[in-house]
Amino acid sequence: MRRHYDDLYLRDPDAETGRGIALCGNQTKHEGRGPDETSGDGRTHEAGDVWGLWSVEQEGGFGSCELGIAIGIGIRGLRPELRMPLMEEALQQARTALLAARTASGIWAGTLSSSALSTATAVVALALSRRMAPGVVPEPQCAVLIEGGLNWLARHANADGGWGDTVLSRSNLSTTTLVWAAFGLMEDGGGRWKAVVDAAERWLTQRVGALDAEHVAKAILDRYASDRTFSVPILTLCALTGRLGAGSVAWRRVIALPFELSVFPATWYAALRLPVVSYALPALIAVGYARHVHAPSRNPVVRWVRGLAAGRAMSVLESVQPSNGGFLEAIPLTSFVVMSLVGSGRADSVVVRRGLGFIVDSALSDGSWRIDTNLSTWVTTLAVQGLSMGGGGAFAEEGAAAVGESVETERSASTMAACRVCDWLLAQQYRVRHPYTNAAAGGWAWTDLPGGVPDADDTSGALLALKHLGVRTERCREAAELGGRWLLDLQNRDGGIPTFCRGWGRLPFDRSSADITAHALRAWSVWEVEMPEAIRSRIREGRGRALKFLARMQEEEGAWGPLWFGNESELDEVNRVYGTSRVLLALAEIGVGRSGEACDEGIGSDLKARARRAAMWMCRVQKVDGGWSGGGAMEAVSSVEETALAVESLSAALEGGVMSREELEGSIRRGVEWLADRVKDGRWREASPIGFYFAKLWYSEALYPLVYTVAALGRARRVLGSA
Repeated sequence: MRRHYDDLYLRDPDAETGRGIALCGNQTKHEGRGPDETSGDGRTHEAGDVWGLWSVEQEGGFGSCELGIAIGIGIRGLRPELRMPLMEEALQQARTALLAARTASGIWAGTLSSSALSTATAVVALALSRRMAPGVVPEPQCAVLIEGGLNWLARHANADGGWGDTVLSRSNLSTTTLVWAAFGLMEDGGGRWKAVVDAAERWLTQRVGALDAEHVAKAILDRYASDRTFSVPILTLCALTGRLGAGSVAWRRVIALPFELSVFPATWYAALRLPVVSYALPALIAVGYARHVHAPSRNPVVRWVRGLAAGRAMSVLESVQPSNGGFLEAIPLTSFVVMSLVGSGRADSVVVRRGLGFIVDSALSDGSWRIDTNLSTWVTTLAVQGLSMGGGGAFAEEGAAAVGESVETERSASTMAACRVCDWLLAQQYRVRHPYTNAAAGGWAWTDLPGGVPDADDTSGALLALKHLGVRTERCREAAELGGRWLLDLQNRDGGIPTFCRGWGRLPFDRSSADITAHALRAWSVWEVEMPEAIRSRIREGRGRALKFLARMQEEEGAWGPLWFGNESELDEVNRVYGTSRVLLALAEIGVGRSGEACDEGIGSDLKARARRAAMWMCRVQKVDGGWSGGGAMEAVSSVEETALAVESLSAALEGGVMSREELEGSIRRGVEWLADRVKDGRWREASPIGFYFAKLWYSEALYPLVYTVAALGRARRVLGSA
C-alpha cells in the first residue's frame, strides 16, 4: 500500500468535488479527493498516462483504494493554468542576465568553481620547487601562494574532516588524500593546521582502515581500477611528500608507467594501449620518468630502454606543452608534471619553468585554484543555442535597445552582436593538426586559450551555434563542412562518438558516449542539406550507426547515462537526467516523432518507441516539487541545471511529436513553474557541482544555470504558448 501520493496523477477529476481516478507512478489506480481549492482540467486519459500532478496546495489530501486508506502528505503540484506572465517575466529576466554576462569581447567566459584538489596539487608543486629549485618562483611570492593555498584549504574543509572537489562537493578519497599530503609537506608537518590535519586523518582512517602506505596505496588504486590516469599521479604526489614512506620502498608502491612508449609516433598510441587516457600523455611521461628515477625497474632490459628513451621523452613533453605552460589549461595535470620533474632532478627544465609560470598566473586572490582556466568556447556555444530558443534570434535584445532608430539600425545592432560571436567562434576552429592529441584540422576545443584540445562535444556545440547565429553564411558553411567531416572521422567502430580520439575506448573517459553522440547527431542534422553530396552520404551512414549505438546504450527503464556529467546523490554517480535529456533532444530534433525520415537507418520505428520511453522515464523521475535532480535518488534535491535540461528536452519531445500534449504538458508546466519561481527569488544562479572534469573530478560552472534556464524557458514558451 502506498503511504504517500508523491507521484499522484488524476484521470477525469470533477471540477467541483475534486474527486477522480488517481494514477500513481506505479500505475496503481486510486480514487482520490483533495482540499477544497483543488480542481482538475477535465481531460480524459488512459489508465497509466503520465500527464502532470493534480494540484494540492496544502497538506492532508485523502484518498481511498482497494488496499485501504492512503494519505497524501505535503503534496504540491501545478495549478490547472500555468501562470504564463510569470514564465514570460522569468524568461526575459534570464535572457537579460545571460546577455549581461558577456565579456568585453562579446562572448562568454564563465566562472569555474574553486577546487580543493587543484589547490592541493598547486601547493605541492610550488613547495617542492621552492625547496629543490629556489628562485624559479621568486620570494616572497612563492611563500605567499603556498600559505594562501593552505589557508584556503583549511577554511573549506567539510564538517566531516574531508574535502570534495568543490566547496559544495561531498568528501572523497582522492581529494582528501591530496590535501592531507600537501599539509604533510610543510616544514612543521602541517602543525599550524594540526586540528585540520587530525580531522582529515580521522576521515581517511575510517575509509581506508589505516594511514600506512600499504592501505593508502591500495585504496587509491582500487578507486580507479585499471585506469592509471589519476591513481598513479596521486600516489606520486604522496611519495614526493613522504606520505608513502621514504626511499625506493615508497616508490615501489607507485605503479611504473611506460613513458618510453611516448617516443613512438603519435599515430601508434591507440594501438600501443597506453595505461592512461588519450589526453594524459604529459602525466605518462613526467610521472613515469619520476618513478623510473626513484625506483628503476628490476628488469635490466626495461631499465636500459627507459634510460635510453628518457631524453627523447622529455623532448616530446616539451613539444606538446602549450605556450602558456598549462597542459589542457588544467592545474592538476600541470602540477603533477611540474612536481614529478622537480622531484626527479629536472628542476631546470623549460617545462618546469613554463608550468610554474602557469600555476602562478592561475592563482586566485582568495588563495585557491580552479580545475581549469575557463570553458569559454563551450559556454559561448551553449549561450547562443539557449538564446536562439526564445524567438527573434540570439541577440534580439540588441535590436530592441535601438528602438526609435530605423529598422535597419535595429537589425544592425542585433547582427553586429551575432557577427562578433561568429567571428570569434570561427577563429577558434583548429586549421592544422593538433600536436597534443594528433587530432586532424576541423575541431574546436572548450576554450580559446593555448591549452585547449579539439573535442567532439565542443565541435558539435560550435557547429550548432554557427547555424543559429545565421551570419557569415558562406564562411560558416565552409567551417561546418570541415567540422562535420572531423566528427565523422572521429566516429568509433561501435557507432558512437568519443571525446578526443578514435579507437581509444579501453578506458572509461575515452569511450564512446551517448551524450556526445547525440550532440553530433544534432550538429550533422542542421548542416546536412548544405553539405556536398559526398558529405551528406557520409552523414546518412554515420547517423545510422550512431542511432544503433544509442539504441544499444539505452537502459531498460528508458534512460541514458552521459560521460562528462554526474550527480553525487546517485548511487553510481551517473547523471541520467543529463544523458537522457541530451539524447531525447537529439531524437526530437532529427524528427523521429513526425516522419520516417530518421527511421530509415536500420532500426525503423523503434526510434520513436525509444524516444517515448525516454520521455516517460523523465516524467517518472520528476520530483514532488516540480524539479529534477540527476535521476531517481530519493535524497537528491532538485537543481536548476537538471530541471532546465529536463524541461528543454520534454518541450522538444512535445514539439517534435514524440508524445502528445496530454502526456507531457503537465510535467513541463510544473518544471517551468519551478524554474520561474527560482528566477523570481534569485536562487536560479546557484550552480551545482554536476560537471565531470578529467578523471571524474567534480566542478560547477556559474553560467550553467543561466544558459540551461534560458534554453528551457525559451523552448517551453514555444510549446506552451500554443496550448
